[in-house]
Amino acid sequence: MAQERQGHRSISWCILVVVVVLLLSARGSSASCYKRIFAFGDSIIDTGNFVYSTGSAPNALKEFPYGMTFFHHPTGRVCDGRVLLDFYAQALGLPLVQPSLPEQRSGQCTFGANFAVFAATALPPQYFKRWNMDIPGSANLGMQMGWFKEVVKRIAPGPGARRLLGESLIILGEIGGNDYNFLFFGRNHTRETAYQFIPDVVNRIISVAQELVDLGARTIMIPGNFPIGCVPKYLNDYHTGNPADYDKFGCLRWYNDFSMRHNMALSNAVNRLMAQHPRVKLIYADYFGAVMEIFKNPHRFGIGDPLVACYDGGGRYHVGTCD
Repeated sequence: MAQERQGHRSISWCILVVVVVLLLSARGSSASCYKRIFAFGDSIIDTGNFVYSTGSAPNALKEFPYGMTFFHHPTGRVCDGRVLLDFYAQALGLPLVQPSLPEQRSGQCTFGANFAVFAATALPPQYFKRWNMDIPGSANLGMQMGWFKEVVKRIAPGPGARRLLGESLIILGEIGGNDYNFLFFGRNHTRETAYQFIPDVVNRIISVAQELVDLGARTIMIPGNFPIGCVPKYLNDYHTGNPADYDKFGCLRWYNDFSMRHNMALSNAVNRLMAQHPRVKLIYADYFGAVMEIFKNPHRFGIGDPLVACYDGGGRYHVGTCD
């Protein structure tokens, strides 16, 4: 089951995220602005927490093609090289952010910690049970916040916590995409059900952002969702014979429209939170728009067909184990 979930966060995005970070970091600050990064999220930025949690059990993430292009060995990243968080750290002149779980009880986290986990959701398991959905092993956002608080309490007890968080960059996501992925690929619910998820997912993200501000965070980046209608897994599983279902790039219109609806709700919520905390930098990161720049001119970024997964699988979109 776990390996099937990898299709929901396609390895083909590993090429795309490199360009996304270049687009976003063009507006970046100097390397002296932040002393460390604390990150939350899912497989888009997991740097090894999920693999660490599996212990010695066999797992595809422990084998090539994962890690083959940059580290030259599997690292626990759901990618053949670096993930977005790696590029953020490098752009800020910081060391790569280490996964939190291996150092949860003893690490000093000098340059921050990454709490993101493969297949993580924004909402807790009990939420999905209301919809008769079983989400196995999901390290949801609340669980990650619990880990975060334990680490901060250990490395900066008392008033030192506010100072530590005030000089740190917090990356809150991307998170929430898997809440929708589990719904869409569970095939037990309608599109109308998916719309009902949006306010709950957004409210959960914003409530965590508020909690981080209360703890002392002064810079929080909150990314939106990707254009899921362009993901090979979605294109493969929801293929139709109706040309009207696709946009000019070959992406599924409805699913991209759904992502935009989520992103609009999230962006509006971030703006409201900004109004409440004018001295806090709350940054909405437009991952959707950045990725669509690639579809507008893929050859500029060295991509032949952005709709096809990087590693050969079956069908038009090469969907397979490493899709």
